[in-house]
Amino acid sequence: MTKETFKIIFTYSLLCFIWGSTWLAIRISLESFTPFLSGGLRFLVASIAIFIIMRLRGITLQTDRLSVKLYLQMGFLSFVIPFGLVYWAEQFVPSGLASVLFGVYPFFVAIFSFLMIPNEKIGIGKTIGMISGFVGIVTIFSDSFSFTVSDYLLGMIAIMLSGVMQAYIAVTLKKYGKHLNPLSMNFIPMLIGGISGTLIGLFAEDLSRVSLHQEGIFAVVYLALFGSVVTFTTFYWLMKKINVVILSLIAFITPIVALILGWIFYNEILTTQHLIGSALVLIGLLSANTYDIVSQRIKEIKIQKML
Repeated sequence: MTKETFKIIFTYSLLCFIWGSTWLAIRISLESFTPFLSGGLRFLVASIAIFIIMRLRGITLQTDRLSVKLYLQMGFLSFVIPFGLVYWAEQFVPSGLASVLFGVYPFFVAIFSFLMIPNEKIGIGKTIGMISGFVGIVTIFSDSFSFTVSDYLLGMIAIMLSGVMQAYIAVTLKKYGKHLNPLSMNFIPMLIGGISGTLIGLFAEDLSRVSLHQEGIFAVVYLALFGSVVTFTTFYWLMKKINVVILSLIAFITPIVALILGWIFYNEILTTQHLIGSALVLIGLLSANTYDIVSQRIKEIKIQKML
């Protein structure tokens, strides 16, 4: 294993762990803040942190026309609207179920990749991996689904719509944003998300619901520094290193991470249903990552034998 391969695997694993914990952190933050205010403060703190890091590392902000266009698209289609939908929805939808519903993300990444990036191959392996992973996620949380309009339906639709929008912007960046630095590409969009969310929260939400608690404040800071700065920076770094469909499969791993964290910290029981679902997700990941490689190797062996 090369140093670069190890770095990619480590970063991918770290991203899965942190993003797996953010669904619970969002729910905790909503105990102290209103949805848009919570998300706005998160991205406002995150953008300040990124700005400081950029200054310390001497990274300049790219201001060419294409970069500015991507900043604006990311600001509204990756932060303001999608996270506004997620934060609003998590008032009604359990965090575990929310992460399951976001599982539409890899499917739409594959669809948008097919439509927008001709050389970004999906292949049989990745298709099997996505299907197996999604079935596994549904198996794990199947007893959580409810289609009662008053409780869940609008929230579920909001989360899935968020996943579709995030998928579109991910493929757009894969196609047009290769020249952007992982830090600079997040600074302006997060600043847009932070300012917009905070203003919406201050002027459009019921501030009487704001009740500052240590846990809620800590959750916002955690989401800002780890759930935003670390994750989005490493995510866009990985985007330049691996296939975007494989990268999108993180959406299948995060619910399992949430499940394990609940088992460790809240003594939640891992049932047979959970174990079967987790196995399906792991099989899906294995298929997505190894099928094409193994197939290519088998073809090479056959060709060698024919010669």
